[in-house]
Amino acid sequence: MGNSGAGDGAGTLKVLVDNGEYWLRNRGDIAMMVMTVERLREQWPHARIGMLTDEPHILRGVLPQAEPVVAHAGGPWGRDGLAGRLEETAGVHVLGPAALRWRSATEVPKHYLRGVKNWARKEVHALATGAPEPEPAGLPELPPVPAALAGADLVIAQGGGYMTDVDLYQAHRTLNLLEAAQRHGIPNVMIGQGLGPMRDADLLRRAAEVLPGADLIALREGRRGPKLLAELGVPEDKILVTGDDAVEFSYRLRRPGIGTDLGLCLRISDYSKVTDSARDTLGEVLRREAAALNTALAPLIISEYDDEDRRHTLPLLEGAARTRPVIGRAGTAQDVARQVSRCRVLVTSAYHLAVFALSQGIPAVAVTASQYYDDKFYGLADMFDAATAAGLRIVHLDVDNLDAELTRAIRQLWESAPELRDTLQQKAVEQIDAGRAGLDRVFRLVAGGEGSPGERAEPIQGE
Repeated sequence: MGNSGAGDGAGTLKVLVDNGEYWLRNRGDIAMMVMTVERLREQWPHARIGMLTDEPHILRGVLPQAEPVVAHAGGPWGRDGLAGRLEETAGVHVLGPAALRWRSATEVPKHYLRGVKNWARKEVHALATGAPEPEPAGLPELPPVPAALAGADLVIAQGGGYMTDVDLYQAHRTLNLLEAAQRHGIPNVMIGQGLGPMRDADLLRRAAEVLPGADLIALREGRRGPKLLAELGVPEDKILVTGDDAVEFSYRLRRPGIGTDLGLCLRISDYSKVTDSARDTLGEVLRREAAALNTALAPLIISEYDDEDRRHTLPLLEGAARTRPVIGRAGTAQDVARQVSRCRVLVTSAYHLAVFALSQGIPAVAVTASQYYDDKFYGLADMFDAATAAGLRIVHLDVDNLDAELTRAIRQLWESAPELRDTLQQKAVEQIDAGRAGLDRVFRLVAGGEGSPGERAEPIQGE
């Protein structure tokens, strides 16, 4: 290390950031991106911070301090000099806001159009072959390593829950990037990671090949991740437990006084199966308890991907005595965190809404119907109160007495919310400090700070 030049030959350090949400439809992922970029900017005010994405204009709108590195176009750095600055200005002030408004206005018809196209494709296949369309076998073709790696002085795989069997495509894509960085002597780290469940043989093999070569892996929980990394051969001195990157994001938006709403979010997706019976029971309990507590039900939408939160949460409001307005599709992560701040308790099957709540001192009931979410929620509960997990009550949606379990959890947390508030916020502060300490270790990997990137093991001619 100690090379005096920078990746672009002009003394400017370049940081390439991978993430689990190239389409920018999940506000929890966006919150993590905001904090990652802000912390990098504090250390290196003039660095170029490239965020891998498939939505460059949307990225300019939601994250103006980063520049888009467009994955589907091969992942090159944007233009330098005056042309780059003009492009950035236009993106941040004109194209980004316009793209956000356009996507918000067209998301519903595009969603239904995708459904019609998928239905029509399957019908045509069935008519032509007399058999249902087969499910695709194996992974889709992985993209090439981004061209931007050639100029990068640091590669960061930013926080998320994508290193798991549930998300094989994203997991392998990130592993390929980290492996390429290692091959060329570029410092490479993972931060804010939620690992597993991981049972897929190919994923386990690739993870064992790549992860021990990372310079640092910071985890958002200490319940499962450290053991899994040890089994994969990652040295103990490369492993940290720091908490979720979105904790500080939400903690900053806490209110001085306790809220009054009962928040709710129900996500149903391929990786979060919920039965009709459990869904109906959840709605009945929430409406009944809101009425008994004389409070409003507040719908909380963290993900707009395929309407997975909106489509299943809003029907639960039907018949409720009092409700809050739902956030618009163009709403920001800050808007959702502020909605959460007005809650006294929330019930959620979406992980990052629980992060938003606990970080502000608000207890939550986490409902889960899969091992994937079990791991997420139990890990989060440990981070906020390892001894008792008092601030996050976890209810399995397949229990026989779901009505009674949910009712008990909501009433107990509603009663104990004031006394839990300070303890939960203190746990948030501890995680914020741990996350920043972890990044200090990352900064030291880039010898000499800004303008002094690491020495390459070999020139990069392209992957």
